[in-house]
Amino acid sequence: MNSEEGNQTTPTEFILLDFNIKELQIVFFILFLPIYLATMVGNVLLVVLVFIDQHLHTPMYFFLGNLSFLETCYSSTIMPRMLIRFLSGNQSISLSGCIAQMYFFGFLATTECYFLAVMSYDRYLAICRPLHYAMLMNGRICILLITVSWIFGALKLGIVIFLVSQLTFCGPNEINHFFCDFTPVIRLSCDDTYLVEMTLLIFSSIGTLFPLFIIVISYVSIIKSILRIPSTIGKQKAFSTCSSHIIVVCCFYGSLMIVYVLPNTSSLSEVKKLFSLFYTLLTPLVNPLIYSLRNKEVKEALQKTFKILPITK
Repeated sequence: MNSEEGNQTTPTEFILLDFNIKELQIVFFILFLPIYLATMVGNVLLVVLVFIDQHLHTPMYFFLGNLSFLETCYSSTIMPRMLIRFLSGNQSISLSGCIAQMYFFGFLATTECYFLAVMSYDRYLAICRPLHYAMLMNGRICILLITVSWIFGALKLGIVIFLVSQLTFCGPNEINHFFCDFTPVIRLSCDDTYLVEMTLLIFSSIGTLFPLFIIVISYVSIIKSILRIPSTIGKQKAFSTCSSHIIVVCCFYGSLMIVYVLPNTSSLSEVKKLFSLFYTLLTPLVNPLIYSLRNKEVKEALQKTFKILPITK
């Protein structure tokens, strides 16, 4: 063993650099804490509404309730630890904690892609095949689609994380990000990472591009069907049932593509970090707002729920 190899040490923890502005840590805490709390309240409220309101016991709201539940888990994978770092100033994260965060982040992000594809397919059946909708999207099929989405997301990321956990890390242990994302962590390994990177690329393509393909095909068919509706009111009513979903898909996939499709250069690292906030923080925040503000049934369920609450004094 030469002296250079002998001086190498395997780090037991990583340092998350967050936004590289230590002087504003308290400001970031004050900014992000209300956003996290609003995200949790909004998504949990949607889950509760879907569960207790009989009018929301339909496939579309069943999928929406699962999406909101996923968003609460998704935000909680990253935000609590980040808020603690802002408050304490301790930016370290253990190697096992970093790998665990990578797994749950990747698993939930992939599952969300599947959920969005399932929801677009649901809208396709409702608009393009309304006479067969009840048969093609019954309760059993809804549960099967959601279960398969959860399982595929979990298994696929499990393989990637296993490969990452076999890597040896040495030398620098600073991650220029606010959470343990795959690319910044893999770059710190002193092993040959070709197999890990290719596996990640293949599984990421399956997990994001395949659902996106389903979404695009579904909405091309939906738009064609809407354009064939003779009345303007009919077109508006049909489009209103899927407009919220289109907004969510654009927000989530738009930011995801900017972060993972643009080249990994130092000049773009801060830009990518900024757009990472969109799919990790802002998308979970705006989802319940988009679906509640643009959806008549959800607004009616909210009104009924808050009318009932004062009676229990």
